[in-house]
Amino acid sequence: MTSTTPASAGHHTEGPATIGDVPGAPAAARAERLVRRVVGGADSAPVQMRAPFTGQPIATLPQATDADVRAVFDQAREAQRAWAERPVEDRQRILIRLHDLVLKRQEEALDLVQIEAGKARMDAFDEVSATALVAAYYGKHSAKILSPRRAAGLIPVLTKVGEVRHPKGVVGIISPWNYPLALTAMDVLPALAAGNTVVQKPDNQTALSALWLQEVAEEAGLPAGVWQIVLGRGSRIGDALVEESDYLCFTGSTPTGKGLAAKVAERLTSYSLELGGKNPMIVLPDADIAKTATGAVTACFSSAGQLCVSVERIYVHESIREEFTRAFVAKTAALRLGGALDYQARMGSLTSESQLATVSAHVEDARSKGAKVLTGGKARPDLGPLFYEPTVLTDVTEDVKLFAEETFGPVVSIYGYTDVTDAIERANDTKFGLNASVWSRNGRAGWEVAARLKAGTVNVNEGFAATFGTVGLPMGGMKESGVGRRNGAEGLLKYTEAQAIAVQRGMPLRPGKGIPPKLWARGLSAGLKALRRLPRR
Repeated sequence: MTSTTPASAGHHTEGPATIGDVPGAPAAARAERLVRRVVGGADSAPVQMRAPFTGQPIATLPQATDADVRAVFDQAREAQRAWAERPVEDRQRILIRLHDLVLKRQEEALDLVQIEAGKARMDAFDEVSATALVAAYYGKHSAKILSPRRAAGLIPVLTKVGEVRHPKGVVGIISPWNYPLALTAMDVLPALAAGNTVVQKPDNQTALSALWLQEVAEEAGLPAGVWQIVLGRGSRIGDALVEESDYLCFTGSTPTGKGLAAKVAERLTSYSLELGGKNPMIVLPDADIAKTATGAVTACFSSAGQLCVSVERIYVHESIREEFTRAFVAKTAALRLGGALDYQARMGSLTSESQLATVSAHVEDARSKGAKVLTGGKARPDLGPLFYEPTVLTDVTEDVKLFAEETFGPVVSIYGYTDVTDAIERANDTKFGLNASVWSRNGRAGWEVAARLKAGTVNVNEGFAATFGTVGLPMGGMKESGVGRRNGAEGLLKYTEAQAIAVQRGMPLRPGKGIPPKLWARGLSAGLKALRRLPRR
């Protein structure tokens, strides 16, 4: 198939932003105030972070040592006892106040996320809204989720049993750079709601967003010391985080996640991991082409494709493939790129030089092996140091790197199919299983296909936002995309230890004096048979 849109066409652009002269940009004093919240770092050389839009300095960040991190965990253990003793209703009220403050002060957060991560402002707002939703959900439901649960005892009436939940203790959280505000909220807030204290290591590149949320949480009533933030390279402080945590939560690459899991296993503590993805979209033959093409643009290019649940593979039925491709390429080519702190641009830049290098290498490898670039396919240094055009490919073969490897950038490949079962099998033919998307005018048909996909979340007639924004649903990966879930009841209970308590009254559970054991066993067997016949409760 040949594209009706040249590879260099479209992409409305804006001039590069300068941090110091963009209206609404955070003042140096604000950044300095947030940096002062970082714990440790007096004995290490600081690191200077730069804005993806411009390459200009953002902040100079202190870097913790191994000893710093271990000292922080000691302090967190002390703080945890008093925090856990507070009624869960008190913790809920803090989260509700946090929800209100995040929305009230959202302009600050939007600026920070844009400047640190290079996002378009609408993508930054996704983080603000997700943070508010998480705070509200656990602010409303934590007490109910954590409340003691009654169960049927061994002997009705005589055996009273229940399950209670205790916080793990001190939770270590390692957060990524790509969704610095939303993923901080999704992991930190339920850990705090469950009665744990938190030691978080956000990525240096986007540390100010996490520090801002911590500041707002303390303004909402969170006691100082309950949530502490340290900074540093994993190679230097990673061992301390693993060895000191009572529970470890990590979001990042699959190889790093595997290494952390092996270290945690030696301590017999528990963990959750959200890792990589190569997320598919299946377009059924009855799909509304215009709506599907519009949805695909959001699914593929939000946050410049640097989203763990963004789509990198599209399978389109051959009967509509040409029409869909034409519509999708046209909408992709029309995306406005830019780095101003406003809502004009639809896509921002990549976040780091390493991401730009990976995206460029994947596209050039595909091009050299016969893949066709239908639109995009090149960096845009005229806009800023890390801009790359949203890119659509076809004729991608199995020997191409981006066929199976995660690109994590604004690049998507289109494939055709004739049989839905074949499309499902190809979508599932990956080591990953994080997110998937299905498009159809028939909701039931879409649901049936979704249920056959091996992914932790699947969205019908949406790319990722329907599941991502429904905080009451669990979110996580199958296969090498992760272990455990965030959000929902499971996202709270994972930070707790379950304890079973049984109170036995009257009848003992061993033969009494003068009762032959064999007779006791027969009587108990008869009782078990009778219990099986009772109606389920």
